[in-house]
Formats: sequence, C-alpha cells, structure tokens
Amino acid sequence: MTYTLEEKRKRIFAIFAASSGNLVEWFDFYIYAFCAIYFAHIFFPTANPTVQLLNTAGVFAAGFLMRPIGGWIFGRIADRHGRKKSLVISVMMMCAGSLTIACLPGYDIIGIWAPALLLLARLFQGLSVGGEYGTTATYMSEIAMKGQRGFYSSFQYVTLIGGQLLAVLVILILQQFLDESQLKEWGWRIPFVIGAFAAVIALLLRKTLSETASNLSELNKDAGSIKALFRDHKKAFFTVLGYTAGGSLSFYTFTTYMQKYLVNSVHMSIKTASAVMTGCLLVYMLMQPLFGALSDRIGRRNNMLLFGGLGVLFTIPIMVVLQGVSDAWIAFLVITFALGIVSFYTSIAGIVKAEMFPPEVRALGVGLSYAIANAIFGGTAEFVALSFKAEGYESMFYWYVTGMLGLAFLVSFRLPRNAPYLLNDH
Repeated sequence: MTYTLEEKRKRIFAIFAASSGNLVEWFDFYIYAFCAIYFAHIFFPTANPTVQLLNTAGVFAAGFLMRPIGGWIFGRIADRHGRKKSLVISVMMMCAGSLTIACLPGYDIIGIWAPALLLLARLFQGLSVGGEYGTTATYMSEIAMKGQRGFYSSFQYVTLIGGQLLAVLVILILQQFLDESQLKEWGWRIPFVIGAFAAVIALLLRKTLSETASNLSELNKDAGSIKALFRDHKKAFFTVLGYTAGGSLSFYTFTTYMQKYLVNSVHMSIKTASAVMTGCLLVYMLMQPLFGALSDRIGRRNNMLLFGGLGVLFTIPIMVVLQGVSDAWIAFLVITFALGIVSFYTSIAGIVKAEMFPPEVRALGVGLSYAIANAIFGGTAEFVALSFKAEGYESMFYWYVTGMLGLAFLVSFRLPRNAPYLLNDH
C-alpha cells in the first residue's frame, strides 16, 4: 500500500499522540516503584527495611490484580465504542489515582486507613493501566504503516520504558536538591503531582486522535465479547498468555526490581543504583525501534524465539555476576545486556499480540491476555524475589525467571510464520 506524505504525517502524529499518553500512564504507575524506598516507612511502620519493601511490593502487586478487569472493561469499550474513547478514559483514571497518592496522609495521622487508601489508589491505577496496554497496542498496530509495523509499534515500549526512565530521572533530580530525610518526609510526593498534571496534557493530545476501529467491527454482535473471544480464539489467547508470562516477568525483573536488587542485594547506595538504572533504561528505550525494525525483516516468530532461547541461557549467569559486582559501570553493562535480550520481546510485544486477533475482539484479546499474565507473573516479580530473599533462598528466584522464559520459548513455536489476521490498511 502506498501512503502520501500527508497520510504518513498524520499517522506519525497519531502514534506520537497515543504514545505520549502511554508515557504518562506508565510514569504515573512506575513512580510508585521507584519512590517506594522513600515512603515505605510512612505507610508501613516497621523497623525492618526488607519487610517495609515487601509490604510496598505487595501493594504494587495488588495493582496488577486489577489489570485483567481493566483489560476486559477497556477492551470491550475499545472494540464496541472505539479505541479513542477507551484511551481517553484510561488516562483520566490514572490522573485521579496519582493525585490521591500525592495527597494521602501517613499511618501516624490516619492509622490503618493510610495503607488501605494507598492500596485503593493503586487498585484504581491498576484498572486504568490494565486497559491502557491493550488499547494502545491495538491502536498503534492499526495506525502504523504496512511493512513498518514492527518499527512503529515498538514506540509503545519506547514510551512505556520512557515512563520508567522519566520516573528515575525525576528521582535523580530530586536527590540533587533534597537530602534523604526531606525525600522521605515529603519529597516523594512531588513525582505523583507531576504525573497528574502531565496526564492532563496527554488527555488533550488523545482527544485529537482519529479512530482506527471500523464501523463494521463496532456493529458486529461479537465486538468486545468475551464469549466470542474464548469460543473462536481460545488457542490464540492462551498462546499470547504463555509468552507474555515470561516476557512480563523478565521485563519487571530487569527494570523495576533491579533498582531494589542493586540496593538490597548488591549493596549499592540508592543514588548509585538510580544512576545505573537511568543509564540502562535510556539505552533500553533506544533499542526498541531497532529490534522492532528487525522483526519487520526476520518475522515476529523469530524475534520471540531469540528472546526465549537467549533468556534461558543467560538469566542465571547475569544474576550471579551482578551479585558479585562492585563497579557501577560493570553493573550497567550487565543489566544492559539483559535488557537487550528482553528487547526481542518488548519491541514487538504489542503487534505480536494484535496480529493474533480479528478487529472485533482485538483490543479485548490483547488487553485481557496481557493483563492476566502480567498480574500473575509481572506484578508479583518483586514480591516473589523479596520473599525468596527474606527466606534465605534468593537464587531460587533466578531459576523461577529462567523457567518462565523456557515456557515463553516453547510457546513461541506455536506462533504462525505469517500474521493470522491482517491489521487495518485504511
């Protein structure tokens, strides 16, 4: 299909508008993980830092439990009423959750209500981001230009990682102007306020989006139907579920959990660990279009097989080497190498799912399968890792990640060599 220059510009702007909202959503969601070191004592008063982190990780994991519900609700909205409406609602909900956390009093003021309301805000954000992923993946896959869909769809993870990177950068900047006591007292609230205001800008951009869902798809009686999804596309659903489990677990292991691992297990200072992860996330973000473009040449299936196979071979050696590292530059290189392996998956995570489902259940199929796997395996990564450490069996976590990557490798053999469903070419 040939695109005019004006058509290309419109599609590129649409990708920018959709992905900018994605960046804000994930910044708001991940700032919790990166600020947890500073606010854990406010909501969970205990003398043991590992227990405090375990409690905040539990709330982080609980947010993921709402993702399947969000994937179902927003997937249905996107398939029945349009991708645009779903994208606008989700970013509004994320904004509300961030403002709530920013203003929430601590345990010493409102007692047990503090962790309870923190949990409620995270559940609300989990519902939002559960719908965000599937709809954004669907929209960006459909709006991207034919023959370059791997490349353009990779910008979903460019902005997803960008949200993480921005979260780390904000923490780094605050560390330069505030001392640790100020950050623990009130400074940790600043990023949540920033995220809420940024969501307003994203909302305005998303209102300019053109719709990609066709009227025929929306009028289809099976549009957004979970019954039709499991009746006609059960194999595709469980295939996506299988490789997403390993993909999500490895992603969260080498991004959000890695900062805590460097502090809690490698015994780096918080500032050093934040600096290392900032560099790693920046390189990781820049990798995505390259690996996405690679998939346009070698196929999504080969990308996924490389991800699973290399992950099985190198995860345990990577974690073992990191545990004995004392030099920040070596830690940076090792983690970057790990993220390079994960990039075979993350660069095409959206489109490899979108191509498995027809338009009338695409957002639902992508969002729900991702959200379930993410809730069970991705959201619990930190909790499981810290639990193994608390019991004195930290190395068992390495084997757990390796096992799930093995599953992703095996499931990837089920992927067809060509996309079962063509994406919209309007």
